[in-house]
Amino acid sequence: MVTQGSFSVVSQLHRRLLDARANTDRLFQIVREDSLYERPIPERHRLIFYVGHLEAFDWNLFRDYLLSLKTFSPGFDQLFAFGIDPVGGELPSDQPQEWPSVVEVRNYVQIVRSRIDNALESGAAALEAKSSVSAVETILQVAVEHRLMHAETLAYMLHQLPHTRKYPQRQAENAAGAVENEFVNIPAGNVTLGLPRAESSSFGWDNEFETVTERVAAFRISKYMVTNGEFLRFLQAGGYENSDYWPPDDWQWKEKYGVRHPVFWVPSGAGWMYRGMFEETPLAMNWPVYVSHAEASAYARWSKTALPTEAQWQRAAYGTHLKSERAFPWGTAAPKSSLGNFDFTRWDPAPVNAYPLNKSTFGVVGQLGNGWEWTSTPFAPFPGFQAFEFYPGYSANFFDGRHFVMKGGSARTAACMLRRSFRNWFQPHYQYVYAGFRCVSE
Repeated sequence: MVTQGSFSVVSQLHRRLLDARANTDRLFQIVREDSLYERPIPERHRLIFYVGHLEAFDWNLFRDYLLSLKTFSPGFDQLFAFGIDPVGGELPSDQPQEWPSVVEVRNYVQIVRSRIDNALESGAAALEAKSSVSAVETILQVAVEHRLMHAETLAYMLHQLPHTRKYPQRQAENAAGAVENEFVNIPAGNVTLGLPRAESSSFGWDNEFETVTERVAAFRISKYMVTNGEFLRFLQAGGYENSDYWPPDDWQWKEKYGVRHPVFWVPSGAGWMYRGMFEETPLAMNWPVYVSHAEASAYARWSKTALPTEAQWQRAAYGTHLKSERAFPWGTAAPKSSLGNFDFTRWDPAPVNAYPLNKSTFGVVGQLGNGWEWTSTPFAPFPGFQAFEFYPGYSANFFDGRHFVMKGGSARTAACMLRRSFRNWFQPHYQYVYAGFRCVSE
């Protein structure tokens, strides 16, 4: 049972959940009503699924592990429970008429919210946790961050929706000059990955535990993320036509689906436009290029470099010339808008040199925000991994050697997920994430 003292923490987390709901509600309001049954990305569900999924996730989680509540719509609880992992199988073939109406889904959403909110607001006695107080807080944190993750997932899905199906939103201009990328020397040193389970009072997902210390040899890494301008040279040099740069599996994927350029690029005459969230604009050469892991790896082979390992990326971002490590690349200050393109600051990327204060001890710029960064490290558990009892498949379902770790964060990544230990992951043939990369060499 949750005590009165801990209930204040529960109330704070409830407020965070309400804020996260407001975030995703605003995203759905961008979509024109007649477009909620569209499927902007072939591998994903139709948008109507996500209208119901966020509440079904909370409802199923809270009902089973936190609150004594009875189901009122078991069919919807199951229908909206799980999304799709877009790994190389057949594409979904469901039709719009197979889904419930918008009115039915929204009614389900409102009932779920009302019942959860009433239970959380009714006082400590209403919380009948089936485990410890810390587990109650963890479950609430999971609900908050799960929704914030979907705020990003929904954004990149909506990015692929035709502009005519969205209501345009404003974003701040963010100009910066030309970029001259270069390699920065990173001295050898130890790096700490993960969070200590016994000592940590901070929330982390199951794959963030426990800590691992690795020795990283000296290496060199790109000062900035690889830009559209740099990647354009790879394309113009025939990079998409030369199988030497692509392992057989990546080459077969590229040929099967006719991948000839980044999915955010739009051919225009002899040049290129950029598919922004609300309009096409001339391709900004100083923005980070967003590509799949396969495309990033091909560029690295072409440039006779490599993608960084997770440990190398971490060393470049948080390491120092001493044995200590920073909380953030720039130091200890909490993330704020002047430090980077994150926490829903913009809809589109910013120039890679737009935030010079977002710099590590070694002079690597922009490792938090403006685009996740691919690593060469397959997503795998740290020693001592324990799956969440209430969400056993969150990480474990993807320890298959077919997903790669991403670090950093994008413009649509919430500030709470910019913590040093946070790990994202995706399979190598998925082009739609706000993800770029930088290169390393010896």
